[in-house]
Amino acid sequence: MKVLVTVKRVIDYNVKVRVKPDNTDVDLKNVKMAVNPFCEIAVEQAVRLKEAGKASEVVVVSMGPQNAQEQLRTALAMGADRAILVQSDEVLESLTVAKLLAKIVEEEQPGLVIMGKQSIDTDNNQTGQMLAALTGMSQGTFISGLELSDSEAQVVREIDGGLQTLAVKLPAVLTVDLRLNEPRYASLPNIMKAKKKPLDTKTPADYGVEVKANTRLLKVEPPAERQAGIKVASVAELVDKLKNEAKVI
Repeated sequence: MKVLVTVKRVIDYNVKVRVKPDNTDVDLKNVKMAVNPFCEIAVEQAVRLKEAGKASEVVVVSMGPQNAQEQLRTALAMGADRAILVQSDEVLESLTVAKLLAKIVEEEQPGLVIMGKQSIDTDNNQTGQMLAALTGMSQGTFISGLELSDSEAQVVREIDGGLQTLAVKLPAVLTVDLRLNEPRYASLPNIMKAKKKPLDTKTPADYGVEVKANTRLLKVEPPAERQAGIKVASVAELVDKLKNEAKVI
């Protein structure tokens, strides 16, 4: 079974995000970029399936600028077999990404598509669901557990009330949550091997998909700075401040 995994290039989660002086967008100049953490988990799960003999090939795909090859090479170093980059310098909205992925699914015919449940930059949490709708594939979202059989995947989902176990028919689209696994570090030998693994570069036009913006970014602002805490001498003073200053009671 072939497994298709999506990989997104995002700002490293350890980096403090800066906003451009004119508030038009996030400043990406000289910022360390990395694989979206949820995508790392998806790649790790696909590689584990291959190591267990349940997957024959792991194909990773990313969409974005040419520099996204760095993140694809990271995924290849983790154990993926080959990569596809749909290169575009335009802002790709979730629906456009889902349409491009649907074309790739049609071309590659994977038995399983594994995606991060969301990216840490836009936090939209919708591409996986859109892809499932466009392809007619089964879907399991927010999964923290996975068992595969010949015809179905048993997934454990994290929901508000606890855990939910579902059986979804293959082929399926799965979006992964944090507790599914802990991604491995790519070893130096595997990083060197990844440089020789195939990486195909395509464009949205190759798949007949028009890149069109349906939303417009108006303004980006950093969150308000938190004020320093204070100590109070008594419960009465605390209640007074909560009532008259914070106005929460």
